Amino acid sequence: MMQDAHLADLLTFTRDGEWGKGEPTDGFSPALVIRGTDFERVRAGQLGTLPLRYIRSDILGRKAIVAGDTLIETAGGTKDQPTGRSVFIPKAVLDAVNYPLICASFARFLRPEPSQVVPEFLFWKLQDEYHSRRMMPYHIQHTGVARFQYTQFATRYPLALPILPKQRTIAATLGALDDKIELNRRMNETLEAMARALFRDWFVDFGPTRAKMAGTAPYLSPDLWALFPDSLDDAGNPEGWAIKKVGDAFDITIGRTPPRKEPKHFVAGGMGVPWLSIKTMGDGKLFAFGSEEDLTLDAVRNFRVRVAPVGSVLLSFKLTVGRVVICGVPMCTNEAIAHFVCDEKSMFSTEYTYLALKTFDYSLLGSTSSIATAVNSASVRSIPFLYPGEGPMRAFTQTIMPIFERICSNVEESRTLAQTRDLLLPRLMSGELRVAGAERAVEALL
Repeated sequence: MMQDAHLADLLTFTRDGEWGKGEPTDGFSPALVIRGTDFERVRAGQLGTLPLRYIRSDILGRKAIVAGDTLIETAGGTKDQPTGRSVFIPKAVLDAVNYPLICASFARFLRPEPSQVVPEFLFWKLQDEYHSRRMMPYHIQHTGVARFQYTQFATRYPLALPILPKQRTIAATLGALDDKIELNRRMNETLEAMARALFRDWFVDFGPTRAKMAGTAPYLSPDLWALFPDSLDDAGNPEGWAIKKVGDAFDITIGRTPPRKEPKHFVAGGMGVPWLSIKTMGDGKLFAFGSEEDLTLDAVRNFRVRVAPVGSVLLSFKLTVGRVVICGVPMCTNEAIAHFVCDEKSMFSTEYTYLALKTFDYSLLGSTSSIATAVNSASVRSIPFLYPGEGPMRAFTQTIMPIFERICSNVEESRTLAQTRDLLLPRLMSGELRVAGAERAVEALL
């Protein structure tokens, strides 16, 4: 049984956000500001990109976000990504930061009355209204910034709500999928940190070689220990290890963007050949399996867009330099991304290449642009890699590969969980799917 209600009647408090000042000022207090562009990262627990701003202290006292709030974007959307996106703020997000949180001025927080609506359910309800595009009549863009007509939506649009117990069950069912996705993300962070620590010990700090020079006890198995030299050369690298320019070690290709004036070349993600942009590379995943936008097969053929094979390592080298991901599927990219093809002809493995590019200091390449951070493809090809020889390279790859395989498996599982969640959401909200059936489906996945 459903009952219609208006959003405005379900809230105890709501206000627009603030942007504040960029520098410390008397009467202002520091806070981390959540913008609409941060919503998906915040939902995934990635809070490192939130800007620190200074908000008038009395305003911050009233507008600081509390656990259970939902934020809704009220300005800044586009034709393809309309305003009205939302994000739920659980206690774990507040506990993970050292400053109060506040939403930006192009958003507002919604503080629900729990006796009227379950806070988590309200978030999922707004997600359904947004992704179904039923919010579109409230998205307006005449000139300038697109805006969401919040007041009209909150006071006029009827939200169909089940009874509170069913709201709790639906929210718990969908939330369990999100929780598992978040657990996978945290596990992958830990696994990648382990891989990077091992890479740094072997190939940056030269821990085994320095331990041999110091006469300390071996901390690797005898077969691995024997692979490391017992002295450093004049350049400070392990004796016999060589520096190789990546341009001599890889088939490096560069992406391409077909003419934007012909929209027929571009299709929605999942409908063609994945086409990666720097923005999509910034989602924190080690493996890339898809993108928000794809190219048609005709566009790939007609414009000779290079397709990076599975296992290639992608590096951004314009605007945002140094983002790195591994192709989980064949992919295209724009022209700001270089493809390091790790095949049988390359002396470096995919795992080594990824970690070396993540470790490299790109400021050493300088900038070739007066208006934006950028390096050219020649600079990319000049990046130096330390080559330890076939034996250490093979041993490192064999040691590290299980970690990368587990990370890849977690990413694939999270994609499946997200697809399941997105399929369940509208069916649960409409009542088409009974909650008990959804619970059983989720339990089978988890």
